Amino acid sequence: MKKRFLCLTLVIITIMSFNINLASAKTTAQPLTITSKSAVLMDWSTGEVLFEKNMHEQLPPASVTKIMTMLLAMEALDSGKITLADTVVVSERASHMGGTQLYIEPGEVKTVEDLMKGIAIRSANDACVAMAEFISGSEEAFVQKMNEKAKELGMKNTNFLNTNGLPADGHVTTAFDIALMSRELLKHKDITVWLTTWMDSVDVGIKKQSTQQLVNTNKLLRTYQGINGIKTGFTQAAMHCLSASATRGNNTFIAVVLGAPGSDVRFSEASKLLDYGFANYNTVEILTKKTGIADVPIQKGKIPTIKGVPAEDVYVLVKKGQEQQVEKEIKINKVSAPLKKGDVIGQVIVKLEGKEINRVDIVTDEVVERLSVFTALSKMFRGMTGTK
Repeated sequence: MKKRFLCLTLVIITIMSFNINLASAKTTAQPLTITSKSAVLMDWSTGEVLFEKNMHEQLPPASVTKIMTMLLAMEALDSGKITLADTVVVSERASHMGGTQLYIEPGEVKTVEDLMKGIAIRSANDACVAMAEFISGSEEAFVQKMNEKAKELGMKNTNFLNTNGLPADGHVTTAFDIALMSRELLKHKDITVWLTTWMDSVDVGIKKQSTQQLVNTNKLLRTYQGINGIKTGFTQAAMHCLSASATRGNNTFIAVVLGAPGSDVRFSEASKLLDYGFANYNTVEILTKKTGIADVPIQKGKIPTIKGVPAEDVYVLVKKGQEQQVEKEIKINKVSAPLKKGDVIGQVIVKLEGKEINRVDIVTDEVVERLSVFTALSKMFRGMTGTK
């Protein structure tokens, strides 16, 4: 009996010790302490998540919603559907949104640029609805586009019910999903003009005009090195929210904080997340559409060479000190005309410490027609005779 008791005691002690060590391992695995309900740190160039706390928990986002509103507006601007100089007639509905506003009146005419300033800098709810109605004809149609874009970006736990984040049952998203749409918004470089503006002004009113002084709601613009924006939010239900991004050198990170107990907490915890990214990671550029691969030879083409570009910009995020361990290998196929724009002509392979970590197609960036027999013979003749 004594032996059995001793064995049982040893088993219990071993199990308890294992559980304690496991709990300790889990505790030490978290490099940061975040008090907000949910948070995520994402690398902009690769989309890699570097830290998370409840990042897939559905929560109300308040005015962080406006990131999607601005994204669709930027897509409309970049596609040429609308311009900054276009004029928008403000509807009765848009002018009575409540909350933070530009205080634009029904029937008042504002430019797209004025509305974008109002959304990005002051977080104006009336400007959001006016912009949505101008782009899609109604806020409802625009919200449908918001949800369609969310699905396209892989925002699996998001449901938008309005353009501005005013409280509505079922209007939810997650820290991870916000990071995804923030990442997409930052691809539109012109948006940072407004996201990083601390103060501006807009004249409003019909009979009696007044100048609305716009002050950015993101205090990190004045305190955090390399800050790019992006958007704050607050309601009683959502508490204090923030999507923040910063760039230093080749590195751009996105920190999202939802459900912070205070305004200062959201800024301090977003800063803490960004600091962690910059202190521990580096982005290595492998191949971009801008750089590409010059002078790829083409057989039987009207032109002798073509530029090859990656199907998407290729970056690798590594821990600091691993930069020299990144290798790239470029494989180009034998290429013959005719070629359509976007045809695959090779691959770029990325390895870290000898292991493949990414592979991206290299494609053509223009159309190449096949060389006709007559033109080929003519070229041959000129080459033999030395004529041009």
